[in-house]
Amino acid sequence: MAHYVASVDQGTTSTRCMVFNHAGEVICYDQKEHQQIYPKPGWVEHDPEEIWERTQTVIRTALQHGNIDPSDVAAMGITNQRETTVVWNKKTGKPYYNALVWQDTRTDKICAELEQDGGQNRFRAKVGLPLATYFSGPKIRWLLDNVDGLRADAERGDAAFGKLVDFLEPKLTAKQGQMVKVGRFFPSSKTCSHCGSVREHLALSE
Repeated sequence: MAHYVASVDQGTTSTRCMVFNHAGEVICYDQKEHQQIYPKPGWVEHDPEEIWERTQTVIRTALQHGNIDPSDVAAMGITNQRETTVVWNKKTGKPYYNALVWQDTRTDKICAELEQDGGQNRFRAKVGLPLATYFSGPKIRWLLDNVDGLRADAERGDAAFGKLVDFLEPKLTAKQGQMVKVGRFFPSSKTCSHCGSVREHLALSE
């Protein structure tokens, strides 16, 4: 019988793993920071591969601290830094570009352009959220417009978009485990068209 539950918090500045017993007590813990990348003023990026390496390290180290065998872990939950956006190749699992962090404001001109085409209220009415650099839609538009080969791969169905939890999930489970996602996202086809993506080609995480 497995005796523990693990929790991974993939945050903006670090990734940490905590392991709990049946009483909800923290048995062991590890945390590792990752690099903040600032290519230009207002741009904030993370290396998805570095985050994957940090995720493996904190899980392994936390279990070692607690002298816990992985087979004694019944389940693991994972949360991540909200609107940070990553696009990767579905066949290779490799990212096309660094993750665009929720703090990144490079899409300000895209948002201004979309705002002229009906204003903030149209977007809020459709998706319940304001038009802002914080959210993923404009980030996808920027990636499609600026990353060589991405748009062609998206049109062939080879590119996947998601948050960091979606990038990490198949690596953590080897596609054999079961991931239950709380709060599913069903993208509007109209929103996708405004942001320059084709819903049926760009595999959006649900």
